[in-house]
Amino acid sequence: MNGLALRPPDTVMKLDRMGSFHQTRLSFVRSLLRKVMGEQWQIARSVWELDGDGYGCCVYSVLAPFEETYSVVIFSNPLSEENRTDRVIAEAWDVAFVLCEGVVDDGQIAELQENVPLQEAGRYLPYVLVLSRANKSTRNFEHLLDCLVNGRQPDRAQLAKVGYLYRTTAVYGNGKFGIADYAKLAQTQAFGETFRAQMFAVWVLRQFALEQLDFLAKQRNRDAAELDPEIARYLGVGNATGLGMAPFLVTHPRLIHQWISVRETAIARVLAWGVVSDLARARFGVLLGRATQHVREITTIHERQQAKNEKMLLELVQTAAFRFDTWQQLVGQTAAMSDETQEMLYAILLELHPFLVDELAEGLSADEDEDLRPMMSVAQLITLIEREYAWALAIDYTERETAHWFWYRSAEKEEPRLGNRWEEMGAEKEQALDVGRSVAQLHTLLTLFHHPEATVIDFLLHYPKWRGIVRRVQMIETAPYGEIRDNLIGRTCLPIDLLRCKLSFFGASKFDPRSNLWVRITLFQGAPLLTDVGRPFADDWFLPVVKKLES
Repeated sequence: MNGLALRPPDTVMKLDRMGSFHQTRLSFVRSLLRKVMGEQWQIARSVWELDGDGYGCCVYSVLAPFEETYSVVIFSNPLSEENRTDRVIAEAWDVAFVLCEGVVDDGQIAELQENVPLQEAGRYLPYVLVLSRANKSTRNFEHLLDCLVNGRQPDRAQLAKVGYLYRTTAVYGNGKFGIADYAKLAQTQAFGETFRAQMFAVWVLRQFALEQLDFLAKQRNRDAAELDPEIARYLGVGNATGLGMAPFLVTHPRLIHQWISVRETAIARVLAWGVVSDLARARFGVLLGRATQHVREITTIHERQQAKNEKMLLELVQTAAFRFDTWQQLVGQTAAMSDETQEMLYAILLELHPFLVDELAEGLSADEDEDLRPMMSVAQLITLIEREYAWALAIDYTERETAHWFWYRSAEKEEPRLGNRWEEMGAEKEQALDVGRSVAQLHTLLTLFHHPEATVIDFLLHYPKWRGIVRRVQMIETAPYGEIRDNLIGRTCLPIDLLRCKLSFFGASKFDPRSNLWVRITLFQGAPLLTDVGRPFADDWFLPVVKKLES
């Protein structure tokens, strides 16, 4: 792997560590904004048809490089408190929005008006690239609005608790509900990288939220204060994410391998850098202090995450006293520290070396087609399983604790769910996310079937239903980071670890699990505004803190 000493998959692809990942320079929001700012995209509000209560339609027109044009169309609608929910069963939201190809005309806006607020129940054509919705953080929105109306800036302590005005509850792309497939996006200069279009739509929503806030303040008092730009930059977009995201990490192994291997390559590049300069050492101290403050400002009700954060704070303080000449020496001194602390330090180290890291962010896509290798010998396949899936073979899946959960899709919303195998009905409809157990069963069958000249095709002629898992095992030779090396049906499996891993690549911060099944996070907190495009851009919005607003 590029001649660098990368951490082995058995270390990286464990749920506890994956559930400790942090945003890095490689995250989608970071690379997106480097692209937007560096290429100086032209983004302007072209339609603003909101009534005095802030309801109506808004359109932002986008001119990207190579004359690519796009539109973000946002509909704001009244929503009663009894209908306000972040759950997937919701049928109404404060705002619904889309990213579209091209400049939308009046007819398209009217068509979107009829369908976008309906979300999954609407009908869409492939000029729609991203479909989403969001709800206000009503307490935060009203607090900021009241402050501006009365001529003052908002309370910073309040912002530290909730650093956003809106939170999204789903951001759909890649062909769902009739919108454009990823293949169409992949051909564009603007959004060819994975999830870049979705993140752009969310970034524009953030701008709408800020402009709607100022608009409503002026509606109530024409002499209202305008929100301080530094406070505006501190405000991000919230997100509430549940089990619907978790299976992605299992069903896209080639893509996940690409994400993780790129991340590990970046870490390895930095660790191989050599002697740390005085400038880099000083910058490390600044970011370490910022990280400590950032963690202190995270509010969560989840006891496990609280304990992880408290331990990380203690360990970050200890790290500040370390003496080292190379980053490798620093990392060696943290070997006994928690996964949370280690991964935070890796994120900081990547921040210090953009010239080693940033180019890698343009290589996070992957071809997920995987051909079966029928002429591989059964003996080779057995050896591969025993080498790469030793963790799976070590588990006794007849035990109640190790086969506790089953994954299924709900009949109502077709969303992933977890069921208790021993107490709930429906295990016969289990989704194939039990990779470890399936590989262990395959190993048993292969061992019984094995004879010296047997090949994979010989085996599959007898056991055709095992083709998918055979292909997956073969894939691991070239995509070792594509497999989560933990039991996803064991009682100790926490889906929030899966969610956090994926969300860290999106660029999430302020992880706040609301249970073991869903989490709230913040995106774009500290990021530049649309109005900052064309101005000098230092890309220094890693781990935003309220303290920075006071300096």
